Amino acid sequence: MNAELTWQQAKAHTQAMELEIAALIPKNADYSIDQKKKGMLLSCNSTQHKWKGSTTITVVGGTNIEPIVKDIEAHYRAKGTKVSADRNVDEDYRIQIDLGGGENYIVAEGLAPNEIRIASGSECFILPEGIYPGGDF
Repeated sequence: MNAELTWQQAKAHTQAMELEIAALIPKNADYSIDQKKKGMLLSCNSTQHKWKGSTTITVVGGTNIEPIVKDIEAHYRAKGTKVSADRNVDEDYRIQIDLGGGENYIVAEGLAPNEIRIASGSECFILPEGIYPGGDF
């Protein structure tokens, strides 16, 4: 945990990482990116929080998403990053990229068959006194 990290810095870094992951999608998938402008705070423990957000990438219909997710997995594994893989309840292949300090990214097929969703969580930080952690951030 970075004791100096603000929620604004955590959000900015996490959103930048979402876009870094999205940039790994092949250009021939003819995609669009929808990054949520706001997220929420969740507790890491009794004194720390993390910013949670998401980005949805819509690819051209008929695109096979599993190989794209596996290519993203290979990219981060080649960098020595901790990555785990499994299948969700819909049997879609998904990966979790763990950058430490609570920071992680889950990449999988989205709600529609032509979507890739990146769910993100920032590094844990201490929220300043007097800031209520509920609502949008």
